[in-house]
Amino acid sequence: MRIIIIGGIASGMSAAAKLRRLDKEAEIKVYEKTPIVSFGACGLPYFVGGFFDNENQMIARSPEKFRETGIDISVEHEVIGVDTKNKKVTVKNLKTDEVFEDNYDKLMIATGASAIIPPIKNFNIDNVHTLKSMEDGKILKEKMKDNSIKKVAIIGAGFIGLEAVEAAREHKKEVSVFQLEDRILKEVFDKEVTDLLEQELRDKGVNLYLNSTVTELKGEGKVTKVVTQNEEVDADLVILATGVRPNTSFLKDTGIEMIKNGAIIVDKEGKTSIEDIYSAGDCATVTHILKPEPTYIPLATVANKFGRVVGENLGGKTLEYEGSLGSACIKVLDMEAGRTGLTENEASNLGIDFKTVFVTDKNQTDYYPGQEEIAIKLIYNAKTKVILGAQVVGKKDAVQRTNALAVAIYAKLTTEQLGMMDFCYSPPFSRTWDILNRVGNVAK
Repeated sequence: MRIIIIGGIASGMSAAAKLRRLDKEAEIKVYEKTPIVSFGACGLPYFVGGFFDNENQMIARSPEKFRETGIDISVEHEVIGVDTKNKKVTVKNLKTDEVFEDNYDKLMIATGASAIIPPIKNFNIDNVHTLKSMEDGKILKEKMKDNSIKKVAIIGAGFIGLEAVEAAREHKKEVSVFQLEDRILKEVFDKEVTDLLEQELRDKGVNLYLNSTVTELKGEGKVTKVVTQNEEVDADLVILATGVRPNTSFLKDTGIEMIKNGAIIVDKEGKTSIEDIYSAGDCATVTHILKPEPTYIPLATVANKFGRVVGENLGGKTLEYEGSLGSACIKVLDMEAGRTGLTENEASNLGIDFKTVFVTDKNQTDYYPGQEEIAIKLIYNAKTKVILGAQVVGKKDAVQRTNALAVAIYAKLTTEQLGMMDFCYSPPFSRTWDILNRVGNVAK
C-alpha cells in the first residue's frame, strides 16, 4: 500500500505519524513545498515580537526525525497536478526544476492555505510583507529591530493582523490598522466583544481605520504611505493580513468537489468526492457540530485533530471526526477573548429561534490582587434554553472560561444547568458565584 501525502505542515504530518504507528509496513511518501515540515505558524507573530528567538521552537519535528520512522519526505517538492483516474501525481523539484510522476494507492491532500494578496496598487514594493511562512517571520523580525522603521501599517484586522499589532508594539513602533469592514474580527465575534477590543487598541495608542479600503501603497523603492479612499497615512513597513485562501488551484479539473473559496469538501472521515482521496487542514472543510453545511475553519487545532483521524482511516479504519465548534481565541494587547459555537449572526442565518444575554462581572474577588472586569455573551435556544454559542472577553482568565463553555455546548447543557454548575472557587480565581454561573442564571 503506497500512500502519498501532499503537504507536510500540520494535518499532513499528523496523519503520517498516526498512520506509521498503526501500520509499520505502509509505504508513506510526503511531498512538502517548503524546506520545513511540522511547522506551527501560529507562533510567528510572537517570534516577530521577540517573545522568543529560536525559530526552531515552532517546529515539532524535523524531516530527519520523521525519516527515522520510515516516512519518506521530500521537501521543496511541489505537487502540481493530480490524475485521479490513473492514481498519479505530478511533482516538481523546486531546487532542480525536474518534473516527474509518482503513483499512489491512497492520497491525502494537506496543502494548507496561503495569504491573500488584495488588489492594492504597488503592493510589491519593498518593506511590504505577509506573515504566513517561516521566511516571512525571519524577515519581519529583523525589520522590526531596524530603528529607522518607526511606523508600521497592518492591513487586515483578523487574527494575524491583530497579533502583529502586539509584535510591533513590543518593538515600540507606531501602529496603524486598516480594516475593510466596520469592525475588527467581524466574522468571529459579535459587536459587544469587538467594541471592547477596539477600545483596548485605541487606549493603547493604535490608530484604527475602520470601513477603510486600501487602494495604493506609495514610495520610491520602498513604502512610505498607505493610501485609502479617505486619507494617506505614513508607513515605513506594511504587513498584509487580509485572510487566507486554500491552496487547491492545482486540483482544477480533477472532479474533487469544493466550496466557493476553493476548500475541499470532506465528510467526517476526511473522504473527498473521489474514492481513495482524503483531505484535512486549511485546504479543506470540516463538519461543524451546530451547522448543517461543510464549514471552512482554518485553525491549527482542527488541522491536527482531523489529520490524526485521516491517518487512522488511511490505515484502514473508519474513524469519524465528531466535528468542530469553531472554538478560537486571541490576545489583543492586554485583553483576551475567546469564542465557541455560534455567534448571534450565525444563529440568525441558520433561522434558529434564539435569545442572547451579555453580562459583565469581575473575574475574582476584590481583596486578592488582580481583579479585572470580564464579560460573557451567551447565545441560546429560546425554547429549550440549550446553549448554542458563547464569547468571553476580559484581561484575565477569559479564554479558559471559553473552554468550559465549549464543553457545555458540546454536552448540550442548558442555561439553567450552567447557572448551577459546580465550578471551582477560591479568591485568586473567581467569585463565589462565578460569572459562568451568573450568565446562566441571568439567561434562565
